[in-house]
Amino acid sequence: MPNIFLRGIAKRFDGRIAIDHIDLEVKNGEYMAILGPTGAGKTTLLRMIAGLTQPDEGDVLIGGKDVTKLPPEERELAYMSQTYSLFPHLHVWDNVRFSPEVKGLPPTDTDRLAREMLLLVGLLDRRDAYPKELSGGMQQRTALARALAAGTNVLLLDEPLRALDARLRIALRLSIRKLCKDLGVTALHVTHDQEEALLVADRVAIIRHGKIEQLGLSRQVYNDPVGPFVAQFLGEADFFLGEVDVVTQEKTLLHSKTRHWEARPSKLHPGQDACLAVKSENVRVLKDGEDAVNTFEAEVTRRLFLGKFIGLEMTSAETTLPVKVRLRAEEGEQIKEGSKVRLAVEPRNFMVFPIPPGGLAKELEVE
Repeated sequence: MPNIFLRGIAKRFDGRIAIDHIDLEVKNGEYMAILGPTGAGKTTLLRMIAGLTQPDEGDVLIGGKDVTKLPPEERELAYMSQTYSLFPHLHVWDNVRFSPEVKGLPPTDTDRLAREMLLLVGLLDRRDAYPKELSGGMQQRTALARALAAGTNVLLLDEPLRALDARLRIALRLSIRKLCKDLGVTALHVTHDQEEALLVADRVAIIRHGKIEQLGLSRQVYNDPVGPFVAQFLGEADFFLGEVDVVTQEKTLLHSKTRHWEARPSKLHPGQDACLAVKSENVRVLKDGEDAVNTFEAEVTRRLFLGKFIGLEMTSAETTLPVKVRLRAEEGEQIKEGSKVRLAVEPRNFMVFPIPPGGLAKELEVE
């Protein structure tokens, strides 16, 4: 039985659809990430599960129990909001001790739990500080420790690492997952950080315009996106247009005005207009004299230093959109702005989608 079950959940604000009849199952002990652009409905969805926002339609079940009409305190879950909601008159130590103390845990167990949580988030040495004496990142870590100390089997996290510096964010995200797994906690983690979602989650739900675009394992949603938006949102992608010629079990053959393309198998039909997508790290720069399938020319307009990688932005006659390529630093070292290069895409890396109803450019917009 799923620990969290949403059935036809819908919410509107002033006539605007925030959540559009979502069905979602979160398994017992699962760590799920809800990922999407700003304004997609992520926080609204989490607040309806927590009981802080009442759905206009649909049901919320936790542990098989219908909690749709129950207040937050009767839902037996912990919720960490973006605004922290710390008690300003309590020290960090007492903020973290609050939930287990209210639940009647013995003082020794409460103190042990508070110490463990503060060690996890690196704030044991600030146990005597008030929230106003902490930085924004420290306040967020305190709120995280308090949520984890609540001792429930359902944890809702709304951008839990948003205010932290990069080094601490990287360290904490795996620690939170491990703790949840060790405790058998079901976690729903809202974020707009694609890398964070793919790293911590058992499954990732991509949400846009209040609907779930795709739900699946991290590797699945990254390597096999359902459409152009997910392909672009989870890592950069390059896009080309064509018309389908042949579809077999092994490949899809297409053509544009200037060339032929060979791509993955697809469910499209001959004569159908199509969009081809490839992750930017899967576009190769060819050496002089090297030949390959799906080759095309481009001119480098911008070169970006990304540490171990070099990002190239280019124009090409094959597409009206910029072509972006991500290379290892040693591969891109000699390629300068203004250079003309030959690029290639392996057929297995070319994804094929139908043209979105509103057009490709509209589909790729991030609101």
